This record gives sequence, structure tokens and C-alpha cells, in this order.
Amino acid sequence: MLKDMSAKRGPKGPMSDEHKAKLAQGRTDAKAVKNYLEAMRANKPRRGRKRTPDSINKRLATIDELMIDADPLDELKLIEERRRLTEELESLEATVDIAEFEEAFVNVAKGYSERQGISYASWREVGVEPSVLKRAGISRSS
Repeated sequence: MLKDMSAKRGPKGPMSDEHKAKLAQGRTDAKAVKNYLEAMRANKPRRGRKRTPDSINKRLATIDELMIDADPLDELKLIEERRRLTEELESLEATVDIAEFEEAFVNVAKGYSERQGISYASWREVGVEPSVLKRAGISRSS
């Protein structure tokens, strides 16, 4: 049966330059949208008390003191906590310029939304602000 289906298909012709350009544009647009959504997610405020670099450094100093007299199991847990805090401290210091990603998103979002059939409500549900959607030309009726 699979032979029959492949036999019915004609030979594929070479892709036109226009088709290649549209595929490239689609990849570029999708990358801009993905970068913006990832940057938004990375900068999304988290619940609970905010940690500052100072509070993290204080806890790291406390961990170093606690490790002196810690039994092996506690030492293991403290090492893991220190590793996580160090990663968190590095991520706090590495700032993401969301404005650059937002501008790229605004430039491609309307066309991308129309081609992919993405509604205003879906953009809002994923966290895109109404002001950004307005700048992109995406309205509630879109």
C-alpha cells in the first residue's frame, strides 16, 4: 500500500526562489517570536520574597561556615544549596535586554499571528502585554 502512495506522487520540482524566501522569512519570524517569549519568561516575576545579590552572598557565607562541622549528609545538601545559589547569583547578574527582543517581536508579530492563526486572546494568555500587541497591530478582533 505504501508503494502505491509513493507511485502516485509526481517528481518534486525545484523550489522557487519565492518559496525559499517565504520559508526563510517564516524561520526568521518564528525566531523573533520565540526569543521574545523566552525573554519574557526569564524576566517573569516569581512568587515570594525577592532575593538580592547581598542576601545570596550572606547565605553563601553561612553555608561555608556550616560546612566546617557538617556531617557528610548535611555537607552534601549544603554543597547542592551552594551550587543553586551560585547559579541564581549568576542569573541575577546577567540581565536580559527585553526591549531588543520586544522590538523584533513587534515587527513580525502581526504577520506571524495571521499565518499561524494565533488570536489576541492566546497572545494575552501567554503573557504578552496589550500595549505590545497594539504596537504590533494585533487587536482583539484579530
